[in-house]
Amino acid sequence: MQQFNISRGVKGWKTLENHILKYKYMIKEEAKRKAKILTFWKKHGLEATKEAYGVGRSTLFEWQRILKENKNKVESLNNQSTKPHRVNKRRVPYLIENEIIRLRKEHYRYSKDKIAIDLKKFCKQYNLEYKYSSSTIGRILTNLKNRDLLPTYTQVSLYGKTGKIISRKIKKKRKKLRIKDYKPKENDNLVQVDTIIFFINGIKRYIVTAIHPETDFTFAYAYKNHTSASARDFFIKLQEVSPFKITHVQTDNGSEFDKYFGNYMQKQNIVHFHNYPRRPKMNCYVERFNRTLKEEFANWKRYILAYDLDKFNLEMMKYLLWYNTERPHWSLNLISPLQFIINKSNLSPEKSRMLWTDT
Repeated sequence: MQQFNISRGVKGWKTLENHILKYKYMIKEEAKRKAKILTFWKKHGLEATKEAYGVGRSTLFEWQRILKENKNKVESLNNQSTKPHRVNKRRVPYLIENEIIRLRKEHYRYSKDKIAIDLKKFCKQYNLEYKYSSSTIGRILTNLKNRDLLPTYTQVSLYGKTGKIISRKIKKKRKKLRIKDYKPKENDNLVQVDTIIFFINGIKRYIVTAIHPETDFTFAYAYKNHTSASARDFFIKLQEVSPFKITHVQTDNGSEFDKYFGNYMQKQNIVHFHNYPRRPKMNCYVERFNRTLKEEFANWKRYILAYDLDKFNLEMMKYLLWYNTERPHWSLNLISPLQFIINKSNLSPEKSRMLWTDT
């Protein structure tokens, strides 16, 4: 199905869209109500405003002051946080902390609710004041964990090939960055990366794919395994052939996009976005390219993919060269991605050949 963007080529559309978003999300209903009351006050006077809205004189002048200081921006009338600037820090007695640590060392998975019951008995035994709810103990546990005062746990597994028992420390899960609030800048280049899995005569093969949504420039490479080292190797190859510098990457939550791949992103100062779980439509561009790659190439080369991976990758490179340099794309008004990049960069065909990456 062919899709068109009605805003494409319309000057000023992006500015209008930003204003719409601003008024939709930044200006709350409370700010609108205050602005309405201020307008009523200027038109009908103080007494009528008091009678109609029950708002005092000092409140009206305070709203007016806030509005003037913020250059009449209505969003400045949004309700502000009432949290005090200085907040008292929780102080836990030494004996209580020690008892919580002891309970956790003796009973590794002891919950905050069970600790609360034992702690109540402990306080009664030593005539200590007990004022700790389950939620308070949960916060104390978090604080102790951040200070590395709680025991760390190890994951034990049996390695099938050698029969050795391997113990690994359970690592904290890295907080994943989402693309929700991302606003692209002028020189940003985001690529979407994904993996296609093939089952052929009991053999598993993996094709890692990438696309630059703005230009439809694509790249893919096939591997025997599904590891983060393979994903890192793929991205290094992608950087070598890409006609632009990649600044942002968007992937799903697959294990191949963690560890070595994630570490490489940090070293390269590339922002790595993860999709929300079970939301493949967030990677819609690369998902659509996966379908095209399968229908136009991979499904016809399944035997080679299973039994001669090097030959498959060589033939896929030829296909990708044709895809990026000759194949017309509906999303680009029936020109190739390379031609689109040339037109966008205002380069002559001769100069573009000099700058084009050798794949």
